[in-house]
Amino acid sequence: RRLRLDERMNSSSSTILSTHPAPKTLPDIHAAALRIAPYLLPTPLIRSPHLDSLCGAAVHFKCEHLQPTGSFKARGALNAVLALPDADAARGVVTHSTGNHGAAVAFAARARGVRCTVVVPRTTPAAKRENIARYGAEIVECEPSTAARTAAAAAAAEALGGAAIIHPYDDALVIAGQGTIGLELLADLPSLDAILVPVSGGGMLAGIASACLGTSTRVIAVEPAGKRLGRALELGVRDGGF
Repeated sequence: RRLRLDERMNSSSSTILSTHPAPKTLPDIHAAALRIAPYLLPTPLIRSPHLDSLCGAAVHFKCEHLQPTGSFKARGALNAVLALPDADAARGVVTHSTGNHGAAVAFAARARGVRCTVVVPRTTPAAKRENIARYGAEIVECEPSTAARTAAAAAAAEALGGAAIIHPYDDALVIAGQGTIGLELLADLPSLDAILVPVSGGGMLAGIASACLGTSTRVIAVEPAGKRLGRALELGVRDGGF
């Protein structure tokens, strides 16, 4: 039977994003899909009869772990780096990351043939550092705080002569790239009732929600307890300002 997530999800632990007319960013998501297509293949959907039985619904899993860098982050990073004007790209790119986005930007920079510096907290696991380094990026350590990461990224960009900083999620091109997940889901499952999106920074959530607005598919943000996205949306604030 069709998935009725409004009946199954506890509203205290999830946020349902309502449907509105298609946003202006939808053409940007289609442009992103064309831009990244030479480098990434659409990821498959898989099913589990056991989980279908547990949920009482048809549940599809999008295998973003099969991307070259191991996560969906390759989509947004590629779109942002490939969209840079030649003059900007020539100065290189910089980002800050705890791992997955850093590897994705390093991968995108190698595809574009430009320099890349990734700022990582000193607590970043060795496996994630290795995943960044294998794409040829320079790694710069900083203290494990948002302020330290931001400051170190700005300094690294200046050291490269004014390199572009590719933010992990607060970047329109990154969001459009992540939105290509939504386009693929809608193409593969046109009658999809809902998409459950894990949320941390919110780039993937914003992209998929933008791709699905104007359709009958609902987008539900799923977050760890204590993240307070629902409260932030209710108040219209960001960055812990409540």
